[in-house]
Amino acid sequence: MTGTVRMASRRNVVISLLGPTLDAGQGPARWKRWRPNVALAGQADLPVTRVELLYQDRFRNLATLVEDDIRHVSPDTEVRLHELPVTDPWNLEQVYGALHDFARAYAFNTDREDYLIHITTGTHIAQICMFLLTESRYFPARLLQTSPPPRGQRPAGPGTHAIIDLDLSRYDRLASRFRQELTEDLSFLKGGIDTRNAPFNRLIEQIERVAVASRAPMLLMGPTGAGKSQLARRIHELKKQRRQLSGEFVEVNCATLRGDGAMSALFGHVRGAFTGATGDRPGLLRKAHGGMLFLDEIGELGADEQAMLLRAVEEKTFLPMGSDREVHSEFQLIAGTNRDLHARVVDGGFREDLLSRINLWTFRLPGLKERPEDVEPNLEFELREAARLLGVHVTFSREARQRFLDFATSGEATWAGNFRDFNASVTRMATLADGGRISTGVVDSELARLRAQWSRPGTPGDTDALAGVLPRPADVDLFDRAQLVEVIRTCRGSKSLSEAGRRLFAASRARRRSVNDADRLRKYLARFGLTWADVHAGE
Repeated sequence: MTGTVRMASRRNVVISLLGPTLDAGQGPARWKRWRPNVALAGQADLPVTRVELLYQDRFRNLATLVEDDIRHVSPDTEVRLHELPVTDPWNLEQVYGALHDFARAYAFNTDREDYLIHITTGTHIAQICMFLLTESRYFPARLLQTSPPPRGQRPAGPGTHAIIDLDLSRYDRLASRFRQELTEDLSFLKGGIDTRNAPFNRLIEQIERVAVASRAPMLLMGPTGAGKSQLARRIHELKKQRRQLSGEFVEVNCATLRGDGAMSALFGHVRGAFTGATGDRPGLLRKAHGGMLFLDEIGELGADEQAMLLRAVEEKTFLPMGSDREVHSEFQLIAGTNRDLHARVVDGGFREDLLSRINLWTFRLPGLKERPEDVEPNLEFELREAARLLGVHVTFSREARQRFLDFATSGEATWAGNFRDFNASVTRMATLADGGRISTGVVDSELARLRAQWSRPGTPGDTDALAGVLPRPADVDLFDRAQLVEVIRTCRGSKSLSEAGRRLFAASRARRRSVNDADRLRKYLARFGLTWADVHAGE
């Protein structure tokens, strides 16, 4: 990192702090000492066109002396003096503010000049501030470090210098190391699965960048079984590896919390807070102190719990039930939901201010059906997991493997429970495989089971299939819900409204004089306030 500047034809400008101790000296004796700012002008392979010398008001005389001495050493070097409004050079806020204002006001001309930030002089606070402002590109510059001559040489010699470029992309070894770390982080967040779906891979890259750079709340959206809980846990482990969190991962499904039990579970209670409260309970928010709190299905929280949670997220404090003493807890929040929280705000079921607070970083995890490219790598992963659990190496016959993949990536496979369905399917086949070999017979039995499971009305998969389409699927009668689920599945397995209509009305269309299946289907969806686009947006 030591060497000459990039181009001799460009002018070198050094921005430097006056060193009241190192730059000091009176009379001829000062020439017998090494003085960093004066030595700048004597670097044989670093021609300096201009020095911007920053100083405090009480060192004005010394600044003028250094200005004269630099001109004495290098008559061609211009020196400009800048007084900084700093009274305490060890006050971080004061020093950073003064340097920041200087950088904002300075007329940088990067087309014609190269800028060097001299970090040899000044207090440690000032040097840190200069580094941070350079790293954040307020100073479009490189760092310059000067050093006195080695022992045995004349003490007033110019010494040496080193130029440090904070653009790490210039250093191939460092850049390669960071790329490797990024690759490892992404693989970790994906559970070691070599996913192939490009939109999903880009999503994970965004999540990784946010996870390592921010402690703000994150909102993970997506259908049930899409992997929100597993991803949240991996984010916690990644941040803990980087020493960004020290506490544990605390997970709670808000759909299981009701009444006093919800308040007590989240915020704790003191003895006697309600009937049956025979002792104190710390609560999950306090348990998550220093770590991460994952609130799955956050849209199911009651109004009181939402209000308390908002305060806990914003102020890091809350009141346990029955207590008048506040509890402090620092935690990172990740929320998960398969509901449209904006729609919940409109119908009064979710607080708008809480949604605004947790909506800074929102990521929607796609369901398995939206990632057909990832079925095969996930199959390999599930086979390894099944082998680990069963203690037997499990494989497919070639024909059986292709038969399962053809079905799993077809429009017929709805994967209503997403990766939960997929995991269960592979586990069943692995368990029934004779000698660890999954045959076509095992696959055919499993496909029949899946078809029956997904066609059965009133199953959890039916509600999940409607959750991303209707704001309140539970308000639809079971009779209509069973029919609507099948219509939505057919639509999602069809390329157009007309194709879906032909499949849905195949029996009756032969008896009709006028056939307009697309219009019939459009009117049916309109009964529930849906359009063709709405059906596919909820996939």
